[in-house]
Amino acid sequence: MRDSDTFVNPSLDDNKSLEQLIERRFSRRHLLQGSMLAAGALSLPGLAGCDGQPETIAASDLDNAGDAVFSAKRFDFEEITRGSDETHHVPTGYDVDVLLRWGDPLFADSPEFDPLQQTAAAQARQFGYNCDFVGFLPLEADDTAQTPRGLLCVNHEYTSTLLMFPDVVEDFPNSMTEALSAVEMAAHGGSVVEIRFVAGRWQVALDSPFNRRIMASNTPMTYSGPAAGHTRLVTAADPAASRGTGTLNNCAGGMTPWGTYLMAEENFHGYFQGELDADHPETANHQRYGVPGGWFQWGCYHEEFNVSREPNAPNRYGWVVEVDVLDPQSTPKKRTALGRFKHEGAESVLAADGRVVLYMGDDERFEYVYKFVTEDRYDPDNRAANLDLLDRGTLYVARFEEDGLLQWLPLQHGQGPLTVENGFASQADVVIEARRAADLLGATPMDRPEDVEAQPGTGRVYVMLTNNTEREVDQVHAANPRANNAFGHIVEISTAQGDHAATTGEWNILVQCGDPAEPSFAAMWNPQTSDNGWFGSPDNCAFDSAGRLWVATDGNPTTGAADGLWALETEGPLRGTGYAFFRAPVGAEVCGPRFTADGKTLFLAVQHPGDGERATFAQPTTRWPDFDAAVPPRPSVVAIYRSDGGLIGS
Repeated sequence: MRDSDTFVNPSLDDNKSLEQLIERRFSRRHLLQGSMLAAGALSLPGLAGCDGQPETIAASDLDNAGDAVFSAKRFDFEEITRGSDETHHVPTGYDVDVLLRWGDPLFADSPEFDPLQQTAAAQARQFGYNCDFVGFLPLEADDTAQTPRGLLCVNHEYTSTLLMFPDVVEDFPNSMTEALSAVEMAAHGGSVVEIRFVAGRWQVALDSPFNRRIMASNTPMTYSGPAAGHTRLVTAADPAASRGTGTLNNCAGGMTPWGTYLMAEENFHGYFQGELDADHPETANHQRYGVPGGWFQWGCYHEEFNVSREPNAPNRYGWVVEVDVLDPQSTPKKRTALGRFKHEGAESVLAADGRVVLYMGDDERFEYVYKFVTEDRYDPDNRAANLDLLDRGTLYVARFEEDGLLQWLPLQHGQGPLTVENGFASQADVVIEARRAADLLGATPMDRPEDVEAQPGTGRVYVMLTNNTEREVDQVHAANPRANNAFGHIVEISTAQGDHAATTGEWNILVQCGDPAEPSFAAMWNPQTSDNGWFGSPDNCAFDSAGRLWVATDGNPTTGAADGLWALETEGPLRGTGYAFFRAPVGAEVCGPRFTADGKTLFLAVQHPGDGERATFAQPTTRWPDFDAAVPPRPSVVAIYRSDGGLIGS
């Protein structure tokens, strides 16, 4: 995910992450585990004793436990080594297929990829750029051979302009043109493509009626929920505030139980240019979201991306978009009840009473963790009854208390400070300004909350906190325990009674990332973690068919090694132990881990390979995956298999 390079939360002076600390909840634990060399007792987070507190185990006891400890190991593969080079790496006994590359055809009539002659029309029929979220929806076999098949749903977060175009170099952005901007817009959004399992490998089905491109332009959208039709979404092109023309900066997302695809709009602020007068009604709102960011030149050619001409336009982005992939003619819907912020992830889980719960992060320094609980229950026997579940429900934001308790605070108009007196005339204002509403409720500012996912069957939820080098010493909080947090950490939430609809729970820290051999980093890992098993900057995560946690990184190069995918133990005596599984080529991050239901295929998105300081189309840091001097590096989705066809990671 592209870092927004800024933070805009003005509530920090008031919240101080709830309070300045003298004694932190885990101060002694951090001191001991940071060095991993302590000779005394080592408190492993989450090993609950009779009092519900983490159980203390001596490091020497772990060393002497032998088979008793290692029999608890839930992963069985030979770790890869730390490092960075021009290609990818997996453990011995695994195979990698590059399934889809930027520019690959998605339809029978798609033109061949020509990086020197790119057009928007061609890109609209090809796989997009910078793949991020990966979803998979199984389909029933439609042939006598009962060939497994499914729909791969892939977000295309953004475009790396200098790597993408041959003629945009030293004078960027002045060398951009309207035609090149149109290619960028077509390369954003998402791809839906059918794949079939033939001869032991997944293959793209170009003849499938389900295949479609969703783009930042020319893709009709509708708005639903409390902000639909609101005056703050009105533009000249859409005076009814009911229809959009695309989606952008789609980062992590989700798949619903009823088989739809959720595209989360993240750093939308970067697409806007222009400025508003200081006294304009939307000025403070835009500032809270960092608008305008000026990353792209689209505002030179499209009024929608120039706030001077369309001051409401930024309010039309920052939503979760739902796509009915089983109806390729359907119009995607921006579900405004889920709130407007820089969405990272929208994975769902069922509450105890059958309602649907979505967990979401707001990916920026000092922003918040959210969840949405539907008003109505999921009906597994009536798909049509589920298609608008996400329009009605309650949006919550998390407050992590110092004592390990968690509160979910409702962002509900008329409750607490969310009143007309504070500028919220209706629920529409609350969801449009979800960040400000969360500020007023006293939510806990976190260290870049990205993917947030529930572990199947446990009632536990894991929050990936990528990093926050802007956190000062007086802003340290037990849930964000390090100033200048360059490496990130993972928070574990335990829901009350295992019910995801509960408004209370408890939290703990699973790991604090970084090198455990460097005491100043205050890293926190299980002592059994190898020199290859620790990492930095957790970003996306996934659970496999056995309920095991896998973590992908964005920013691990700060540790001296490439980004990749790690397996991570979440329970037992090895809790907090990482194992290195996949290493990306230089310049790339790893996104969207997704397992098939049988656990025998792992899909990964490899985003912006070849990136780096001063990297360009002509001089990338790698030409992965083609390694052709005439072809630039190409963001791609890979499929990983065990060579013997067995369960990944076992």
